[in-house]
Amino acid sequence: MSSPPAPAGEEQPAAATKYVLITGGVVSGLGKGVTASSIGVVLKACGLRVTCIKIDPYLNTDAGTMSPFEHGEVFVLDDGGEVDLDLGNYERFIDVTLTRDNNITTGKIYQSVIEKERKGDYLGKTVQVVPHVTDEIKQWIQSVSSVPVDGQTRPADVCVIELGGTVGDIESMPFIEALRQLSFSLGKENFCLIHVSLVPVLGVVGEQKTKPTQHSVRELRALGLTPDLLACRSAQPLIGSVKEKLSQFCHVPVENILNIHDVPNLWHVPLILRNQKAHEAIIKQLNLSGSAGQPELRDWTEMAESYDNLKNSVKIALVGKYTNLTDSYLSVVKALLHASVACSLKPSIQWIAASDLEDATAINAPDAHAKAWETLKGSACVLIPGGFGDRGISGMILAAKYARENKVPYLGICLGMQISVIEMSRHVLGMADADSEEFNKDAPNLVVMYMPEVSKTHMGNTMRLGCRRTFFRKPDCLTSKLYGSPPHVDERHRHRYEVNPSFVPMLETAGLHFVGCDESGNRMEIVELQDHPFYVGVQFHPEFKSRPRRPSPPFTGLIMAATKQLGTISNTSNGHVEASE
Repeated sequence: MSSPPAPAGEEQPAAATKYVLITGGVVSGLGKGVTASSIGVVLKACGLRVTCIKIDPYLNTDAGTMSPFEHGEVFVLDDGGEVDLDLGNYERFIDVTLTRDNNITTGKIYQSVIEKERKGDYLGKTVQVVPHVTDEIKQWIQSVSSVPVDGQTRPADVCVIELGGTVGDIESMPFIEALRQLSFSLGKENFCLIHVSLVPVLGVVGEQKTKPTQHSVRELRALGLTPDLLACRSAQPLIGSVKEKLSQFCHVPVENILNIHDVPNLWHVPLILRNQKAHEAIIKQLNLSGSAGQPELRDWTEMAESYDNLKNSVKIALVGKYTNLTDSYLSVVKALLHASVACSLKPSIQWIAASDLEDATAINAPDAHAKAWETLKGSACVLIPGGFGDRGISGMILAAKYARENKVPYLGICLGMQISVIEMSRHVLGMADADSEEFNKDAPNLVVMYMPEVSKTHMGNTMRLGCRRTFFRKPDCLTSKLYGSPPHVDERHRHRYEVNPSFVPMLETAGLHFVGCDESGNRMEIVELQDHPFYVGVQFHPEFKSRPRRPSPPFTGLIMAATKQLGTISNTSNGHVEASE
């Protein structure tokens, strides 16, 4: 919130940012990211300005080279930062625009310390974890927290920090020590610690067990940090005696023990925290009573409850490479959710492993092949998301061909757009050997090629990354109308390959129109197929900027087309689109 006006001739200093630290215990995967995001929602609803930091204790400098199977999706920020998927949760929930520095990793910290040591910044000192690494962590946190992420100029009132992993993990020890020092130096009224833990129910006994949380808090206290609030995860609401027991043995007041039990959808979590007066405990701890009001969450409540009351759904075939771990496509899933809810529908995502659609699978695993095709044909629309490598590419091409020939609404994102180009080149232009340089660099017809400025030897931080501008070549195309007919759009990118511009005239003659490009006119960004209800490919990743109340236009168009809400759509011979709703 804005500070009171300064007296005449005197500039009012900005109030220091206060910190809310989220730690986790017992097991990983408890939902610390959703808890941190939800706390941010509630504090913002109280009128406070909020920023976020995610600490990942792994040695990678960023998430860019990590496997989706192991770590889930790589979320891309406006500045090109490849970061942990939890930053996507922060942006979607709190509606802020974060930077790469809001994701701190052990790799970044050690890289910075070593660079300083090589430059002689430590004046010949023996460089150690304490104080040099811990000082670097503290400096990074305080520096990043002072950068506004909501379009204003003054630092945020509160910075929510999520410490990844579980208390006791050996790799997180330097961060725990740095946060202990930060807590001590800032004082209690500037630092609030919330510990997320698990209260399980053993099947045989049927009793909510507090011992795991007790042990977790004991370990946290042994490391010098004492929780001010507990956020207990459980399947069912905690009973009163359990809260009293936790209070007695964890030294946390009963009113500061929050219970985040299972809910119908994640939008209920901020409401749970509001109902349990989490904001009052945090505001009291941080001495922010003069700046914060009661949380205004009417719109959020309506959103959460309206989703629960939706009766109809839409089947969406998601044909991908990493379907065994749905977190690999978390932002795509959320964008489909936002778009479906905007159309008063629940998304019913039909997960199809692209390789199951291939002819080879019909021989090796006929049941899986038959089920995959049955699922594809039973869906109202098809979506092919981004990905890397050649596994499953033949199946994706078959899915794109099916959608094109049967006039099934289709959205291709990044790789999905390239798949549509390869499919058209092979089956319409008759170039059976058309391919991408990523899959076959010796193919005679490389309709998808390496980007010129990208390194071909290094994997990390070598892609076309971050928010880039796309200009509409055909202002009255369908995609432009979905965006509201602006001259250009700004979307986030993450790719090494793009459509070969030398093949564009042939493809457009065949009916695949490139309606969006970059400022140079050489990089193709958006394709649309004429004489089709909805066949769109985008080189960028629109899912990264989708928000609950501002769904991504390409996703909205896909859902509307799948449910016949786009009205009459006709593509003229020159690629222009007319749509009436």
